[in-house]
Amino acid sequence: MPHSPLVISGRIVLTGAVLGSAGALAVPAHADTLDVALTLPRMSVAEYHKPYVAIWLEKAGSPARTLSVWYDQGKRNNGGTKWLRDIRTWWRESGRGMQFPADGVSGATRAPGPQRIALPVGTLAPGAYTLVIEAAREAGGREAVRVPFNWTGGRVSGRATGQFELGAVNLTVQR
Repeated sequence: MPHSPLVISGRIVLTGAVLGSAGALAVPAHADTLDVALTLPRMSVAEYHKPYVAIWLEKAGSPARTLSVWYDQGKRNNGGTKWLRDIRTWWRESGRGMQFPADGVSGATRAPGPQRIALPVGTLAPGAYTLVIEAAREAGGREAVRVPFNWTGGRVSGRATGQFELGAVNLTVQR
């Protein structure tokens, strides 16, 4: 079913694909931002492929909200989407209902090493959240790291560390 675009504050246009994946997402001009720093470990393996990564936000009683998905966008006929289901936890939570590429969500795979991403998420309601990052690699492993945080409107940070496909994950949330 086609969706009409939603225009917020005359500058930001969200399409049906984004709205469908994010639930009732609203992005005001002064959005709360999740600054995420994560490390994709370098691996000494015979066949290395950059990992597919999904980043999403969970809050009890609300659907998972996909914030970013990194995958191989260079394959012919959007063939990189075929491997998105290997990010299994995210796929079951919300990925299978999305269409890719998705505005504001899709991104290219990234090389091993430190990565930074700023994710404007609109105005978060106070409460307990969990940022989840899951990485899956062709001919490799899969791992999800969860970073819980309690949002009260002030600056909050959290951290976690993966063991295989993800290294350190640091999160800062601020208005």
